[in-house]
Amino acid sequence: MRIFVISRFKLIGLAILGAFLFWFYSHPIVLRNTARQVSVLLGNRIIPIYSVESEGQKVALSFDATWGADQTEELLRILKANKVRTTFFLCGLWIEKFPEMVKKIAIDGHELGNHSYTHPHMNSRSEKEITFELTRTHYLIKELTGQNATLFRPPFGEYNNKVIETAKACGYTTIIWDVDSLDWKDLTAEAMIERVTSRVKTGSIILFHNAGKNTPQAVNQLLPLLKRKGFSIVSISELLLEGETYTDHTGRQYPKKGASSKRVPGVKSDPGLINLNPKWGDNNETDYLRAK
Repeated sequence: MRIFVISRFKLIGLAILGAFLFWFYSHPIVLRNTARQVSVLLGNRIIPIYSVESEGQKVALSFDATWGADQTEELLRILKANKVRTTFFLCGLWIEKFPEMVKKIAIDGHELGNHSYTHPHMNSRSEKEITFELTRTHYLIKELTGQNATLFRPPFGEYNNKVIETAKACGYTTIIWDVDSLDWKDLTAEAMIERVTSRVKTGSIILFHNAGKNTPQAVNQLLPLLKRKGFSIVSISELLLEGETYTDHTGRQYPKKGASSKRVPGVKSDPGLINLNPKWGDNNETDYLRAK
């Protein structure tokens, strides 16, 4: 006959497991409440703006500036020749490296948005770190151009509730995109044009980068093509709606019932919300950058 020896610790563990299973199955309401709580939590996810339910055939062109500036001069020439003003989302380190280019972008009448300072994965950053990323770049833009940036595009298009809520506390509206040119993959101009024209619709926000290898060539051909299709090309602030709005599950911005659907003539923010010298407690800017 085989004898099984069970240690005292195993007996205690089995007893605890048995008690838990008995309690769990005798309280089905707990299971229902848990599921409901998870559903509510998932339902509370904040969605930023990907596109806009705008009046007229308006679309917004945007450029992220994070690395290099070789193509920027040509891009600005093309935009000016086509009488188009767009939105440039600038990374703080890029601003520090190319201050004269930042000034030229602003002088040409383009809107400047915030693309963080060091281009980190924001979801993994604390609220203080996110605030630093935003306020540092905000200060740089303001100092060089006088513009009060009010639009924020998170690096890599990554976000969570903490990122969006912290940006809002700093006076920013978070903007993503619904049409990606994929110019960062060095696609040919023809491939980018096909991607954009097959996806663009009224209210679209189109993503390009200032340093894409074939971006100037693609933009040069795309602008007249979009105009021939009846689209007006505007900055993102010109596309956004004023008054009370909501964003659906796809990130499309709509006016609330009874609210005006006119565009925002320049998203306003409360200057008091912008802390240009955030307190870091035991940390400071030097320590943060060193950690990067």
